[in-house]
Amino acid sequence: MEKDQCSVPDENLNENSGSSRRDFLKKSTFLSAIALTPVSLVTAAEKEMDEKLAAVFEKVPLKLEINGVKHALSVEPRVTLLDLLREQLQLTGTKKGCDHGQCGACTVHVNGKRQNSCLTLAVMHDGKKVTTIEGLANGADLHPMQEAFIKHDGFQCGYCTPGQIMSAVACIREGHANSETEIREYMSGNICRCGAYPNIVNAITEVKNGGQKV
Repeated sequence: MEKDQCSVPDENLNENSGSSRRDFLKKSTFLSAIALTPVSLVTAAEKEMDEKLAAVFEKVPLKLEINGVKHALSVEPRVTLLDLLREQLQLTGTKKGCDHGQCGACTVHVNGKRQNSCLTLAVMHDGKKVTTIEGLANGADLHPMQEAFIKHDGFQCGYCTPGQIMSAVACIREGHANSETEIREYMSGNICRCGAYPNIVNAITEVKNGGQKV
């Protein structure tokens, strides 16, 4: 009489089932451990990984003249001009706003032309001259545009002000400050969340009409 195949234990089936259960328990335990890990430890681990990744990038030499001072630097190829100014040179007047080139808070002058420093790599400007908001004043003497912004109250919270002033100076130098309409158009890349636009326009108009050197 043949044995009923259904009554015969399938050793392979039992072995596979046991293995599947063990794998499931291991994965469940691992996921539970991650879920219960303090956020501070996860953040620390991520930071350590970021630092190790950054170490992979080879630093390259870079020469810049910033606010009249020559610098011989060593930077990672991926570093933006904004991060170089703020993090390595401690020139924190240039602000990091949107970090996508949409607000203008990071505006600086590169070889006399305005530039969103968050959108350009530092290594792209080897040998060039960079001017930040710290480089506009002459010692204790403020730049005419800085004085005009104070006079016309062209700022409230002040976060966007450095970028606004740098763009305002460039606006006049470029010949785009001949009317309020033109000023508004060529200053449109700089966002002021406080809405001080009329006062900013008044400040630029005064400097332009005053014939002061900018």
